[in-house]
Amino acid sequence: MSTKLKDLLRTSDLSKSDIELLLETAGKFASNPLRSKKTLAKKTVAIYMTKSSTRTRLASETAVAHLGGTPIFLRADELQIGRGETISDTAKIISGFCSALIVRTFSQSDIDELGKHASIPVINALTDDDHPTQLLADWITLKENFGKSISNRKLAYVGDGNNVATAWLTMGATMGAHIVVATPGGKWAPNENVIKQANEIAKKSGAKIEILTDAKSAAKNASAIYTDVWMSMGDSESDRSEKMSALKPFMVTPELMSLTSSDSVFMHCLPAHRGEEVSAEVIDGPKSVVFRQAFHRRTTIQALLYHLSKGDLKGNN
Repeated sequence: MSTKLKDLLRTSDLSKSDIELLLETAGKFASNPLRSKKTLAKKTVAIYMTKSSTRTRLASETAVAHLGGTPIFLRADELQIGRGETISDTAKIISGFCSALIVRTFSQSDIDELGKHASIPVINALTDDDHPTQLLADWITLKENFGKSISNRKLAYVGDGNNVATAWLTMGATMGAHIVVATPGGKWAPNENVIKQANEIAKKSGAKIEILTDAKSAAKNASAIYTDVWMSMGDSESDRSEKMSALKPFMVTPELMSLTSSDSVFMHCLPAHRGEEVSAEVIDGPKSVVFRQAFHRRTTIQALLYHLSKGDLKGNN
């Protein structure tokens, strides 16, 4: 009996065929945003965010509208969940009014619980642990630049071993790519369980996973250099000085980019802090594809809503 993926709660929920289908559809939405404008006609999609947002909110609301639906933006302080109503009750209530739920929040366990109790598709638009919608936007941007020959290219992430690093490892492993993550050791490194999972996926997909502590080694002959802000929402300010010092050697500079392949690109999920994780010369330079990544937040969320509503995604089960 065939199964279908109800929710996207983690990057690891998606199979390679799911990702390829989503990217194909996202490409079509990029050139013709209104090609499926009746998919969510007369339906509503809740967009629940406990973290501030620019790209995710704009992308989500626009994606819903382009599918013919009505987005309903919700903050925690506007709901009874802010006064103690349970997550499970909230999930059931939203399911009675809406056709999907997009969530941007801190705790992965919160979105897991929403997915468990909601009868509608739940999409993780960012948690402290993962960022699957961002990685879909990243991957279509890579495909636009390099075509289908991504698997033989070295794709490097440098900096903080955060939720984006987690998703980068997982997506790259699933897609059979050569993925490098370079971070300081210790508490700024990627989670050991994430590394283990990526390596397990890689055994099946043929991916090559490298975990390094040197940015120059990661950059050498890389086709892409990816980084993220060093202080994310929710990070303790008491760690700032120590974290900044540890991450300083991982700043993406013109010198670091000079080690990459001739056709390399610079990637960043934004917002960016010029002069910290990346120099202005790089992010505002000719190799930067950061605004194309941001554009594809909409196309990929639109593809997710389209295929989840139709039960087209199979997942890894």
